[in-house]
Amino acid sequence: MLRIQQVKLPVSHTKEELEKKIRKLLKLQEQELVSWTIRRQSLDARKKPELSFVYTVDAEVRNEAKVLKRVHDKNIMLTKNKPFSYFSIEPDACDSRPVIVGSGPAGLFCAYYLVKAGFRPIVLERGQDADHRLKTVEHFWETGELDAESNVQFGEGGAGTFSDGKLNTLVKDPNGRNLEVLKIFVEAGAPEEILYQQKPHLGTDALIHIVKNIRRIIENAGGEVLFSSKVTDLEIHDNRLSAVIVNNCKRIETDTLVLAIGHSARDTFALLKDKGLSMEQKSFAVGLRAEHPQSMINQYQYGQEEHPLLGSASYKLTHKASNGRGVYSFCMCPGGYVVNASSEQGRLAVNGMSYQRRDSQNANSALIVTVTPEDFPDRDVLAGVEFQRTLEEKAYALGNGKIPVQRYEDFREHVPTTAFASVTPCMKGAYALADVRSLLPEVINQTLMEGIEAFGKIIPGFSQSDMLLSGVESRTSSPVRIIRDDRFQASVTGIYPCGEGAGYAGGITSAAMDGLKVGEAITKNFINFS
Repeated sequence: MLRIQQVKLPVSHTKEELEKKIRKLLKLQEQELVSWTIRRQSLDARKKPELSFVYTVDAEVRNEAKVLKRVHDKNIMLTKNKPFSYFSIEPDACDSRPVIVGSGPAGLFCAYYLVKAGFRPIVLERGQDADHRLKTVEHFWETGELDAESNVQFGEGGAGTFSDGKLNTLVKDPNGRNLEVLKIFVEAGAPEEILYQQKPHLGTDALIHIVKNIRRIIENAGGEVLFSSKVTDLEIHDNRLSAVIVNNCKRIETDTLVLAIGHSARDTFALLKDKGLSMEQKSFAVGLRAEHPQSMINQYQYGQEEHPLLGSASYKLTHKASNGRGVYSFCMCPGGYVVNASSEQGRLAVNGMSYQRRDSQNANSALIVTVTPEDFPDRDVLAGVEFQRTLEEKAYALGNGKIPVQRYEDFREHVPTTAFASVTPCMKGAYALADVRSLLPEVINQTLMEGIEAFGKIIPGFSQSDMLLSGVESRTSSPVRIIRDDRFQASVTGIYPCGEGAGYAGGITSAAMDGLKVGEAITKNFINFS
C-alpha cells in the first residue's frame, strides 16, 4: 500500500478529480490504480476566500516497487495498515457475566469489545433509553421539571448524546483504537466521512439513533442493557467484588465490574469513597458559555459569512493568563445551542449542543479556566464535587432555576443585563437576564476577561460588547480519578475504572477508546487467570 500525503484540491472538487490527482502524483495509467482510500481530510484556509482540502490517501497499485522507483516524492511512501484486533475467550468459558455501570461511550464500547471477545456483559444504566430520555429532557427544557435520574447527564449514550457529537481527539493512538471507534460508529449508522474528516461530528439528533444501534449490536451478540437501573451498593469480601445491588433491591453476582459512570455520577463517587476505593482529587476547569453570531466565525475562518459547501465553522482558542492560569475554549458548538444540563435539584449547569445540520444563528463555546485542588474547599477526595455544587447552587439561585445570561459589556462593568442588543440567545431551556459575573470567584472572572480580550485580537469581534455569557459551565471533566493499576483494576479486585467519570478520558472518542482498552484488559486478565 502506498500512502500519499499533502494531496491538495479546491473544496469544490469532485471524486473523479481527486482520483485523477492520485494517478498524476503516482504517474499511473488508469488500469494501474486498483483502489484508494482517504485516510485524512483537513481544510486549508490560509488563502481565504480560496479554500482547499488537503488529503492523506492510501492507494493500492499494481507493482508497488516499480511505481516507487519512478516516483521521487517525500510525500509518497510505503505503509502498512494494521487492523485493530480483539482477544477472545472460548465459548461458554466464563460463567460470571461482567457488569458495566453506565451506557455512555466508555460503557457501550467496553460492552462492544466484551461481546466480540465472547462475554455476555450486563450494562446497567440509571437513566432511560434514548427515546424516552429525549422526551424527558425536552420536557425539562420546556417546563423546568427535572428528572434527577434521566436528564442531559444520565441516560442511554451518556452526556455526549446531548452535545455536538465531536469525535476528534488528541489522544495518541499507536494501537488503532481511534479508527476502530469511528468504524463502530459507522457500523451503527454514522456517515463514512467521519473516518477521515479532521473534525468529525455527528450532532445530537444523529447520536440518539446511533447509540440505539450500538445497543442493539451488543444485545444481538448476547449482551444485556438494563435501563432505570442504578447501582446503589457493592458487596466486597476480602477486597474482592462479589456482587452489585441495583435500585436497593436487586442483587447481581459478578466478579467483574466496569465503572463507566460519567463525570456527573456524584452519588456513585460517594458510594465508592464509603467502600474504600482509592481515589484522588483531579484538576478540571470551570467557566461560562459564550455566544457569538455564527456568521462572524464563518467570516474569520472562511473569508465569507456563509459557505455552501463547508457549513458552520468552528474555532479553538487558548491563552496563558498573567496570573499563570490557562483559559481556553472547550466543546465548541458551531450553529448550536446552550443547554440547561442540570442533573441535581436546586443546582444549574450548562453545556453546548448542536444538531447535525449545525444551523442555529449562533456559535457557542465554553470559555473555561483551569482549577486545581488548591482551589477546592478542603483536602477531601470529593472536595472538587463540592466546589462544583457551590457554583451550580449560585447559578440556580441567580436565574431562579433558569439559565442566567449577560452581555459581555455588562459582565465587564459587573452590572445586570436588562436587554439584549445584536446577539440574542440560542438556548434549550428557559433563561433569565442577570449579572453572571457574580457566579464565579473573581480570580476566574479576571482570567476570563483577559482571555476574551486576547481572543478578540485573533477573531475580530470576539470581544464585542454584545456577545453573551451564560453559566455555569462546571461539568467539563471529572473532579476525581479512581485509581487503577497496570491491570486496569481499582484498589478492590474485580473493579475496573473506565472513561471520563473515572478520570481517564475527556470526550466521546477518548472515552470510547478507553472502553475498548478496558474491555481488552478484562479479556487478557481472564485468559491469563484461566
